[in-house]
Amino acid sequence: MSAYKHSSWSYAEALSEEDEILSRARSRGHELGVTPVSAATGSLLTVMAAMRPARTAVEIGSGVGVSGVSLLRGMAPDGILTTVEKDTEILGAARTTYAEAGFPTYRTRTINGRSQDVLPRLADAAYDLVFVDGSRRRMATDVEEAGRLLRPGGLLFINDILDDDQVPQPAVRRPSTLAARQTQRWVRDEDRFDWVVLPTGTGVMLGVLRRPR
Repeated sequence: MSAYKHSSWSYAEALSEEDEILSRARSRGHELGVTPVSAATGSLLTVMAAMRPARTAVEIGSGVGVSGVSLLRGMAPDGILTTVEKDTEILGAARTTYAEAGFPTYRTRTINGRSQDVLPRLADAAYDLVFVDGSRRRMATDVEEAGRLLRPGGLLFINDILDDDQVPQPAVRRPSTLAARQTQRWVRDEDRFDWVVLPTGTGVMLGVLRRPR
């Protein structure tokens, strides 16, 4: 990356600001050893959820609620977010963040469990948006499930697709990097998706499930 592009990326990342609610959530994340999505990624989630606007969304990996609140702020007023998280303490922190942000409990469906156990129970083609931010080892498998969950025109949003800038380095072979590369290949090879990779945060991949022609 040229110095100019790096400067532009840093400038764009710094434009996104967060309120006190999300700042407190980040503090809870620090205490639990959880790193939420970046402020810029949160802003992107809000914008993408608002474009439809989404009425149904699935989040794989709740974090401490930063990404969930970002989604809810962009979704339709009656939209419902389903979040899947295997760690009960982290899920509890996310529930606290949703409440502090003023979202009633009926706007969120919080499910404690592993993605491999929960996602197969969710309905086919029933969701406007799926956000994948769970186990790196299961990223590719979770994305395949997301392809089943999305309705035509639905948005796939994958976080950490550049694995902290490691994916572009051919010599890096750590498990999380290999998983991100595998996930990229799956989306690129699926002719059902139009897609793009952005450097926002730790890298995001967006895909839209094509409507039947």
